[in-house]
Amino acid sequence: MSTRTVIRGGLVITASDELHADVLIEDGRIAALATSGSAAAEAWTAERVIDATGKYVIPGGVDAHTHMEMPFGGTKAADTFETGTRAAAWGGTTTIVDFAIQSVGGALREGLDAWHAKAEGNCAIDYGFHMIVSDVNEDTLKEMDLLVEEGVTSFKQFMAYPGVFYSDDGQILRAMQRAADNGGLIMMHAENGIAIDVLVEQALARGETDPRYHGEVRKSLLEAEATHRAIKLAQVAGAPLYVVHVSAMEAVAELAKARDEGLPVFGETCPQYLFLSTDNLAEPDFEGAKYVCSTPLRPKEHQAKLWQGLRTNDLQVVSTDHCPFCFVGQKEMGRGDFSKIPNGMPGVENRMDLLHQGVVDGHISRRRWIEIACASPARMFGLYPKKGTIAPGADADVVIYDPHAEQVVSAETHHMNVDYSAYEGKRLTGRVETVLSRGELVITEREYTGHAGHGVYTPRSTSQYLN
Repeated sequence: MSTRTVIRGGLVITASDELHADVLIEDGRIAALATSGSAAAEAWTAERVIDATGKYVIPGGVDAHTHMEMPFGGTKAADTFETGTRAAAWGGTTTIVDFAIQSVGGALREGLDAWHAKAEGNCAIDYGFHMIVSDVNEDTLKEMDLLVEEGVTSFKQFMAYPGVFYSDDGQILRAMQRAADNGGLIMMHAENGIAIDVLVEQALARGETDPRYHGEVRKSLLEAEATHRAIKLAQVAGAPLYVVHVSAMEAVAELAKARDEGLPVFGETCPQYLFLSTDNLAEPDFEGAKYVCSTPLRPKEHQAKLWQGLRTNDLQVVSTDHCPFCFVGQKEMGRGDFSKIPNGMPGVENRMDLLHQGVVDGHISRRRWIEIACASPARMFGLYPKKGTIAPGADADVVIYDPHAEQVVSAETHHMNVDYSAYEGKRLTGRVETVLSRGELVITEREYTGHAGHGVYTPRSTSQYLN
């Protein structure tokens, strides 16, 4: 039997409302909200009472883009489902949607089963899966229908990484046509990988081997071109499109234009593009390798355009693309050849706090913070209102957040299984204090009280589009 819990005296913030309310939790779900101090709220009795006076009471974060234990370039992401979901909980995220991978020549089902095996019994918080489609053929297309029926309702394709995950325009169109029929959502890594490979080869031939050249060859125009092409293919197929990890202002402009035309086109960005830049990639002594991810970090002037896109809803979601590789022994594989640096950065623990800093800095409102970090990703990927909000009937995934606490981000104190922080030394205002997942305490006043296996697999409905 689960414990009845009352959270008293906090400011409840959702994507649509802010209200001083007490929250009653029963059987792992939100049972009721009532104005703090009201007769209704005072009448509630519970075994556990949490005092949230002076704090925010917010929905648990939904990070719709993580890569735990992902194999890449001869190594694999440093976080397991156990360590990665524990770190997510520390950062106020209570649901992740990770990516199962189809091997070329293999079935979607084989990839999905392999990821289920990695995650089951190991997660501190709830999780779902997207499916990476690496090999579009008749069998794959039929399998897409079956996966949608059982709650894997989104499929990722890559215009980048020829020879690994790459799909050509014909394969992309076929998958989009199938998604248009079965209600699935195509997620696109939009970079012109064929052209990028030419630029990589030319750069290396010139002796340009340092990490900063990773950013120079993966040009923002090639992100914009691929974004435009993906939009047009989706339009031909009559399918919705979700573009992942948008980093360039030119790509935002393509999304904005498509949305102005009324197309069901959506975009995600990540904290690294809002807070970091090519200055980090250019750090000396190979330190820039820590910041190698794809799409790459851009010059600082792109940051303002990304924040603007979040304000105007041309970008709807902020996920992390959490795919950590240690500097020692993993990122170092690319010494002398930037193209061999494993692509990916840690961040699942930092997202909610960094976005709250965006509130403090005046980039977004408090409600927009919750919208882009909790409600929109839940809606986009068929988890709402079970996840992403505080309302009667929703899962009791709740974070008590101290908006005044100050912290300094550091690898010394983070909980991700990686030997550096991308935000080392950054001062932030706001910090997670207590986290409940389905009514169970996972973080209790800055102590981990959760356990591997609490988190359960969560099938998803089709996308509840946000226009």
